[in-house]
Amino acid sequence: MDNYGLAQKLTENINQVFVGKEAVVEDLLTCLLAGGHVLLEDVPGVGKTTLALSLAKSMECSFGRIQFTPDTLPGDVAGVSVYRMDTREFVYQAGAVMHQVLLADEINRTSPKTQSSLLEAMAEGQVTVDGTVHKLPQPFLVVATQNPVEFLGTYPLPEAQMDRFMMQLTVGYPDREQEIRMASQFLKGQTLERTATVCKAEDVLQMRKEVSEITVKEGVLGYIEDIVQLTRQEERFVLGASPRGMLALVRASQARAYLQGRDYAKPDDVKAVAMQVLGHRLVLSAEAKIRKEDKLKILKSLIIKAKVPL
Repeated sequence: MDNYGLAQKLTENINQVFVGKEAVVEDLLTCLLAGGHVLLEDVPGVGKTTLALSLAKSMECSFGRIQFTPDTLPGDVAGVSVYRMDTREFVYQAGAVMHQVLLADEINRTSPKTQSSLLEAMAEGQVTVDGTVHKLPQPFLVVATQNPVEFLGTYPLPEAQMDRFMMQLTVGYPDREQEIRMASQFLKGQTLERTATVCKAEDVLQMRKEVSEITVKEGVLGYIEDIVQLTRQEERFVLGASPRGMLALVRASQARAYLQGRDYAKPDDVKAVAMQVLGHRLVLSAEAKIRKEDKLKILKSLIIKAKVPL
């Protein structure tokens, strides 16, 4: 817990730029410290890009952005091998993925072939181009966005890709006071460019190591497993939480405990992140879709149903 103070400074620094969404910032940092990736699903203009860029600036990490369109190619993401006439050999030309924080904007607007080019990077922290493996800079975080309103010309992410994201978050509109405060900061020139740096990449890697050492007792592991099993037994779901989802919930609970200043995880940490970690991994049955069931409401009822360990 040596770097706990740095985690608090990082949180406060982002909240100064990304106004009024403390819960979203905490979830993003939870995902960062747990070594996961984030899918932001919301309407345009609510600050998804600002959130990702302020995080990168706060950590002094390299930031890359790729705007996905139907004609975006896998090579634009992972990179390509370019033949050099002077040396008569192929040289790797890095793609957008070779950054520590990658904003994959409107990921559902590109083809499944291009979407899949992120799978290896998200799962293994590397990309393979023409048989050569290229390691990605660490820490590596993908912040992908998609618009839940416009579906024309989009390619919905398959379940396998959704499962690669540790969390799916919704930013939402700010309330009246928050929006006025945002406008006031804008008029004073307190823009994203003035975001301070509070830590470095090495500090984030150290915090991740400390998160992995957070104690998770058998009772809490059993509680997590009970929630996961309930999603698999629920008749209204044709697809419950995967083993990867279970492990993601364990790690996210550790990270949430770390941000709370504890060296052990408890059931409250699991409850705090379960909806964000498991919600996007579940698929409703055809009958449930016809009845217009809400999978998040079903998941919430299952979390309440699970027996909390003493």
